[in-house]
Amino acid sequence: MTATTDDLARFRAARDFLIAHRTDQDGACAGFRWPRLTQFNWALDHFDEMARGNAQPALVIEAEDGTRTVASFERMSERSSQVACWLQGLGLARGDRVLLMLGNELPLWETMLACIKLGLVMIPATTLLSRDDLVDRFMRGRVRAVVAAGADAARFDGLDVHAPGPVLRIAIGPVATQAQAAWADFADSHAAPGRFVPTVPTRPDEPLLLYFTSGTTSKPKLVQHTHASYPVGHLSTLYWLGLQPGDVHWNISSPGWAKHAWSCFFAPWIGGATVFILQTPRFDPRRVLRTLVDSRVTTLCAPPTVWRLLIQEKLADWPVQLREAMSAGEPLNPEVIEQVRAAWGLTIRDGFGQTETTAQVGNPPGQALKFGSMGRPLPGYRVLLLDPEGRPADEGELCLALDDPELGRPLGLMAGYADSAERTAEVMGGGVYRTGDVAARDAQGYITYVGRADDVFKASDYRISPFELESVLIEHPAVAEAAVVPSPDPLKLAVPKAFVTLAAGHAADEATARSIFEFTRQRLAAYKRIRRLQFAELPKTISGKIRRVELRRAEAGRPLPAVAGQGEFFDS
Repeated sequence: MTATTDDLARFRAARDFLIAHRTDQDGACAGFRWPRLTQFNWALDHFDEMARGNAQPALVIEAEDGTRTVASFERMSERSSQVACWLQGLGLARGDRVLLMLGNELPLWETMLACIKLGLVMIPATTLLSRDDLVDRFMRGRVRAVVAAGADAARFDGLDVHAPGPVLRIAIGPVATQAQAAWADFADSHAAPGRFVPTVPTRPDEPLLLYFTSGTTSKPKLVQHTHASYPVGHLSTLYWLGLQPGDVHWNISSPGWAKHAWSCFFAPWIGGATVFILQTPRFDPRRVLRTLVDSRVTTLCAPPTVWRLLIQEKLADWPVQLREAMSAGEPLNPEVIEQVRAAWGLTIRDGFGQTETTAQVGNPPGQALKFGSMGRPLPGYRVLLLDPEGRPADEGELCLALDDPELGRPLGLMAGYADSAERTAEVMGGGVYRTGDVAARDAQGYITYVGRADDVFKASDYRISPFELESVLIEHPAVAEAAVVPSPDPLKLAVPKAFVTLAAGHAADEATARSIFEFTRQRLAAYKRIRRLQFAELPKTISGKIRRVELRRAEAGRPLPAVAGQGEFFDS
């Protein structure tokens, strides 16, 4: 049982409208409406229909040694149906929760499509998880099955006691644990029937994904998405990326995080683009540049860290065929954008969204860009900036209207936090969804990221945006990464302190510190000046985001008057 013809037609009409208006953001926002669906299974109804007789590559995976795995749309459709039949034969049923802990390998995509077809609830997980992380997922995620690399099998030994019942274990490749017999071999799925027939229709509001957010300030939240919120909600992400049928799209991201589902799964396959993946154990900028050229990648999305590493190379020497370049995860510094534009004639387009949503704000193709701005609201979202009293403001917490008379509740917004009705109510009260991010809007409607609501601080009664100061710091040639937090001061309450990770070839000494102080002094207003600096490796979440909360906590506890410690320097 699949979607009605009208349901699929409404989804496709919404997609085609956005592609037709890919360079007309005003027209796209004015005319776009989320499709109203009664029953819809994205994998069965959209993907399988698009894949019928389609020999174009849906997925290209290049291994470290240069060998390639290429799967056509037709083959992905057939294999995912086969995997769905096999999983069903193992006893999994609609609503069962499946933890997926795989790298960028073909079975990941086959299994994700199969889970959608069967109505299973996926819990994407990075391979970097600790034992405690896995225990947390088994308990709060109520895991029913695990799909993991055989080499990681031993990491799951003894975890069943934290799940509601016995856990089905499925391994990709040889199993490296004494409990080998407890694991089903994914290779056996090739013997399953090749046609999957659902027994009940899929409602758009049924749960599909559970994400444990990376938690820069607190314990991971359990974000629940539905068969509509990500599969259909990523129409806004498709629009921001500017994807077209036939594109070769490379999103540099690891499985387990929402951005991987955004741009390595849903958005490209909504638009009929090829997903490109490079498997490498460590990041190599020259390998990435060579691959961009050799594989004729047309659209690239990468986190700021990747772009910062790429500009260390001579970009003009690499004749890429990119049409679109994007960045997401954290705001990108203007210095990086300018270097890429000078070398390739491309402007990196920023965008903003969360695990809880699809792309909300962005710079789509063809729009005038403003340095430092993450763009304007994307089709399907009405964005409000609210001050601490909940009043509209030019700077305030970025919120999404839930009761817009034309758009209604944004389809790309999560259903809620699966394990906390209280937390869901906190962020969705008063007719808005509160993102927890602070932003500013100019007269033309462009939105600039200020920081997390809990990162912004006051110094001498002035409001300080860490990101603004970090953007200046990163322009100094010695600075690879930086994080700014308040440091206690008896007179000013707090002063800006920078934790700095140095670029290769620079010494963590007083001369470097003085150079950075002087550099920022010339570029920042007096009240924003960096007053203290410490060379250090920055603490990060396993998704790579800086945990400023740890730095703030350490600074808050230091005695007064402050005395410079090891590797720390004070400006006069």
